[in-house]
Amino acid sequence: MKIEVLRKSLFERNLQAAEQNRRLLDDRGITAVNVLGGAGSGKTTLLEMLIPLLRPAISVGVLEGDLATTRDAERIAALGVPVVQLLTDGGCHLTATLVEQGLHRLPLDDLNCVIIENVGNPICPTNFDLGEHHRLTVLSVAEGDDKPTKYPHLFQVADAVVISKMDLLDRTNFDVSRASAFIRALNRAAPIFCTTCREPASMHPVADWFRSLQSSLAGATAPWCPSGEHA
Repeated sequence: MKIEVLRKSLFERNLQAAEQNRRLLDDRGITAVNVLGGAGSGKTTLLEMLIPLLRPAISVGVLEGDLATTRDAERIAALGVPVVQLLTDGGCHLTATLVEQGLHRLPLDDLNCVIIENVGNPICPTNFDLGEHHRLTVLSVAEGDDKPTKYPHLFQVADAVVISKMDLLDRTNFDVSRASAFIRALNRAAPIFCTTCREPASMHPVADWFRSLQSSLAGATAPWCPSGEHA
């Protein structure tokens, strides 16, 4: 019983902080997107290619989650956008309280989109609401097309999925149709985008998806729900 109480307390505290984060963002008309995926899936490279396509129409700030170093934040800062590095000191995921600290260090009055790049981990981050409105899952072809079956929750909670590093496709046994079928079995609604940093045009559909999120913010924005469904 004590273990269950401790677990409940942990999630309740995180949920309370997440709701506060979402209210803060909603009050300022900011859309937040939580980017999830394993280490090396290409999350930071995706942001490097994507952010220039969104600007200047969409003013972006970034929260970079990692266990150690500021390398990813330095890469994003080189794009000329505000960024805060969130270090978990060995923790396998970001928490809403850490994101709260990061949000208060961003110039929120000047932003209409905050992108949260979570720690590179396909498991733990999916269980923690950070106050985001949407989730984007990144899967690289180098990881294998069976990953949706091995980490189903990562794809069940996604509002969109990016299959990255398509330029490596002919050097792997990754089957895009097979991976897409696995994803569709878990999530029938999320669009699936295939991208490569070698072809900037492959990022345009992802940029269009981000723009659609901004336009939808004019109406009621549904919070992320742990069940993978939206209220």
